[in-house]
Amino acid sequence: MGFHHVAMATRDMAAIHRFYADVLGFELVKVEIARTPTEGWAKHFFYDTGNGELLAFWELHDAALPQEFPTGLSQAAGLPDWVNHLAFGARDRAELEMRAKQWLEAGFDVLDIDHRWCHSVYTKDPNGTLVEFCLTTAAFSAADRERAHEALARDDLPLSPEPAHVKVRRAGQ
Repeated sequence: MGFHHVAMATRDMAAIHRFYADVLGFELVKVEIARTPTEGWAKHFFYDTGNGELLAFWELHDAALPQEFPTGLSQAAGLPDWVNHLAFGARDRAELEMRAKQWLEAGFDVLDIDHRWCHSVYTKDPNGTLVEFCLTTAAFSAADRERAHEALARDDLPLSPEPAHVKVRRAGQ
């Protein structure tokens, strides 16, 4: 089952639109403009990520809400950037490279990691949220499933292998 949408607040909708529509090619398909429960109002923008699942952003106009607030998912939770993030699936290695190239050409640095079972490229969106495109490169085995279930009850399992490859690609280089 897919998700319908993920929604986040932003303080710079124009920058969010440039990143998700102009750079990534997600289509802006809907906006809801409505009163908030505290008598302000808001715009709720919805982007189709390419498969019918939606990514949404709130532009808040409500004096009862904080006017300054952290917009990055991890920043808002007081955690490092790598903890809470958005990960989109890549169809193949060509799409993974195309996404990295889009970000680099738009001025965003890219972190490229081969996790040994998936390969990912990452950057931060204008909100400060880590965004990932990920390609699964190995099938999940019975041993993978067994270890995952075992980890639910134990904290003494050995660490997973280090990534096979980690590279930072700087925009403009």
